[in-house]
Amino acid sequence: MNRATRKSFARAATAASAVALVLTIGLGAPTTLADEAEAKTLLKAMSDYLAAQKTISFGYDTNLEIVTKDHQKLLLASSGAVDLSRPDKFRATRSGGFAEVEMVFDGKTVTLVRKDANLYGQVDIPGNVDNLVDELRNKYQRPVPGADLLLSNVYDELMRDVIDIKDLGSGIIGGTECDHLAFRTSEVDWQIWIAQGEHPYPCRYVITSKGVDQGPQYSVQISGWKTGDQAVPGDFAFKAPTDSKKVDVKELTDTDELPSEFAIGGGQ
Repeated sequence: MNRATRKSFARAATAASAVALVLTIGLGAPTTLADEAEAKTLLKAMSDYLAAQKTISFGYDTNLEIVTKDHQKLLLASSGAVDLSRPDKFRATRSGGFAEVEMVFDGKTVTLVRKDANLYGQVDIPGNVDNLVDELRNKYQRPVPGADLLLSNVYDELMRDVIDIKDLGSGIIGGTECDHLAFRTSEVDWQIWIAQGEHPYPCRYVITSKGVDQGPQYSVQISGWKTGDQAVPGDFAFKAPTDSKKVDVKELTDTDELPSEFAIGGGQ
């Protein structure tokens, strides 16, 4: 076998190995990567744990990917904190490159604040946090990012329309070992990393759009998880900032993570 032949053979062998690796990853091992029953059990355990917590506090970092008209993928990053006191108290803050926002719910009224603009608006939405999430999403078209993880029955909400489930073993998020699960629906793929042990809280939640060019993702990574006596939600009564102006909620623009200049169908 001459030198040129040996080189051709080596390249072919390398290519064959690469194809074999891709096939191995693609097909997976049914007993380890596609244990649907175990994945459901782990997700249900997380849901039951979350529902049992009366008070929850945590910080979070989000990444929102967008794809421009010229097919460039951009990443918008923000950070914030959440305080939840069941059944009907909620506070969330978010700081990003475009706005600094706070939402406060006292069981009767939800207040949305644009801190950077010193504006706020209020809407009466009596009821629990589940009702708040539904009203904001369906009536006011202001969905709360990652809100499925705050509801009283996380399992049913997340499993709606799921057509494929995989248990991908474990991963490390922020130094915490987690169970890594992947799910598919007809419109999105989503993954979740759940802390192992007695406190199975969500450490990372990633949603991938299947109907948009380049499959942009939205991800939430949680840190500083606290429950019970360690969680200190504080006062949920809204106090208007000094010199702030009350406006109609419809006038509060750019309160979402996607600013108006990147709106669907906009100029970007």
